[in-house]
Amino acid sequence: MMGFPADIILHWLAVFIYAFASLANSWGIIFSKAKVEKAGLILVWAGLLVHSGALVFRWIAAGHGPYISKYEVLSSNAWVMLVFFLLFARTYPRIRQISIIVFPAAFLLIAIGMFMDTSIQSLPPTLNSLWLILHVAFYKISLATLLTSLAFSLLYILKNRTSYPWLDKIPDNPVNDAFAYRFAGFGFIFWAIAMLSGSIWAYQSWGRFWGWDAIEIWSLGTWIIFGLYLHMRKFFDLKGERAAYFFILCFVISLLCIFIIPLVDTSVHSSYFR
Repeated sequence: MMGFPADIILHWLAVFIYAFASLANSWGIIFSKAKVEKAGLILVWAGLLVHSGALVFRWIAAGHGPYISKYEVLSSNAWVMLVFFLLFARTYPRIRQISIIVFPAAFLLIAIGMFMDTSIQSLPPTLNSLWLILHVAFYKISLATLLTSLAFSLLYILKNRTSYPWLDKIPDNPVNDAFAYRFAGFGFIFWAIAMLSGSIWAYQSWGRFWGWDAIEIWSLGTWIIFGLYLHMRKFFDLKGERAAYFFILCFVISLLCIFIIPLVDTSVHSSYFR
């Protein structure tokens, strides 16, 4: 069954809006053009509205949430990432400038997804559970907060090693370092909740909480590595560039866990992501 036409059209429209939004936002931040930067933010909100409509149409057409195919996963990840960033930015205006990384990342996720298979895949009855929705949702929230922490880590390194004028608008590095730490803590907590809800879903579906397949092992290992990052920061004074590089390594491992391992593994986790 081919993808619902309305959701494909709206997704492509969202891609183009996000592209222009990322361009305007980056131009405004780098060249200190407040009006252009504001236009980029308005475009992102417009793109998010269109994107939300696309996901709603997809949900109605498929009869399940946008978490089965790569097309749906990448699109919904981009949506969650933007929603959480925009909410955090309203609460903590000082993080606004990391949109120079977040907006293009969201654009790339949804754009890559548009070149994947857009056909609708049915969800097996044994997997249809509220716990699956919670399991997937908390991983998406975790990834969104971890990406925000990544942005602060990258900007810390950039600001520490370069002197571009637009970086003066970025908070001072002690603030970047603190926010990277805090958002990493958020991501660590949400990742744990995602694993716990996933174990309950697994028990409902297959009668066991843990199966030691590759995805489960990688997910647990990724969570432990993020825990090590937080532990080193709390008790061993890991901070600054060393902490930033360590977090980048952790984030790369999380991407492998979420996007790469499902493509090479043969467990139930990979069967819905092909």
